[in-house]
Amino acid sequence: MDKNNYIYGRNSIIEALLQNKSRINKILISQNVKNDVKINEIVQLAKKEHVVFQFLPREKFRDFADLPHQGVLAYVSPIEYADLNLFLKKNTDGFVSLIILDGIEDPHNFGAIVRTAVCAGYDGIIIPARRSAQVNATVEKTSAGAINHIPIFQVNSLSSTIDKLKDNNYWIIAADAKGKDNYFDVDYTDMNFAIILGGEETGVSRGNLNKSDFVVKIPMLRNFNSLNVSNACAAIIYETVRQKIKKDCI
Repeated sequence: MDKNNYIYGRNSIIEALLQNKSRINKILISQNVKNDVKINEIVQLAKKEHVVFQFLPREKFRDFADLPHQGVLAYVSPIEYADLNLFLKKNTDGFVSLIILDGIEDPHNFGAIVRTAVCAGYDGIIIPARRSAQVNATVEKTSAGAINHIPIFQVNSLSSTIDKLKDNNYWIIAADAKGKDNYFDVDYTDMNFAIILGGEETGVSRGNLNKSDFVVKIPMLRNFNSLNVSNACAAIIYETVRQKIKKDCI
């Protein structure tokens, strides 16, 4: 089955019911988990929102044995990507924070980044239409349903999108192991900005690095490989949050 047609996991389905119930066509629940607290929450929400659900014998879930589905699946419509042009027209206050994913192909990293961005109050995530993980069931599960709380913008060209952001008074900050500045030495307050994160094998593309206003690094105190991209993302994102809290910009 196409992973764009279902989501799995209790938190993912609860968040979809709370934030975007129109996506859900039907929920399937294994009978052996029907007394679980979160399953009961799903059932009550489904009843409240008039979403169809069905209890099935445990063996019906054997086709999904390779997934951490926690005894519940939901057939859904694919998530709708947001309109970046409309977003830029509406958000001009000087405190907008975006993430750009440049070649992040692992859906687990994508989902973890989404979860961190939502927790930190970021305003949107930009992904390319090609050579990148797209929103699917794994991303939704890894994000614990956070994907329903933040706009995702899918664009044809990251290069053109960066130009558009710069034309709209955004500062572009790329993360790279060979960056000039430590990530905590940049002042992220009182400006619109977008942080570019690259794939673990390739990093941020050379062209996008050249377009960036800052190229920042996370200092490594041992001679070891750099952090996982989702960990690096969390470090940088929460430095921006720390600075904004310190200056009362939130």
